[in-house]
Amino acid sequence: MVKQMNVSLNYGTNLACLIKAFSKTTGDVLELGMGVFSTPYLHYACTLAKRKLASYENYKDWMDFFTGYRNDYHEINFVEKYSEAKIDKPWDIVLIDQTPDISRSQEAVRLKDLAKYIVLHDSNPSNYEVTHYDEIYPLFKYKTDWHGDKNRTTVVSNLVDLKDFWT
Repeated sequence: MVKQMNVSLNYGTNLACLIKAFSKTTGDVLELGMGVFSTPYLHYACTLAKRKLASYENYKDWMDFFTGYRNDYHEINFVEKYSEAKIDKPWDIVLIDQTPDISRSQEAVRLKDLAKYIVLHDSNPSNYEVTHYDEIYPLFKYKTDWHGDKNRTTVVSNLVDLKDFWT
């Protein structure tokens, strides 16, 4: 299938955090909001490592674009609302990158005591009006930011101390 889309390198600024978190873990991965950078990376990384990846998307056409990635290790799910996703279980990595943006902080709070690493994409302070990340940071014991791109990504955790995350 050929699909025409506008793509920005800002869509991939979560990769540094995902790659680092993947190297530190061996368990299941959850992707909330599929993307042209995160989904292929997580798909191949999890498939090669024989790790479970569950991807959720609320835009059917966008989800359909990625259905070819479905395999024994990669589960692809459609949800009307992310609050309806059946994700309440332990995860090693969670990527929060869905729309609507307001649901991002809600799902991060929902998973705060279940995930070792929660990767919050688009965490620039200029986005707080829609993501409300600033309101949930106090709910986490540990936080680190990726400043290597103009578009910031943040990793939070209540289960793993992040002081050595980048080493």
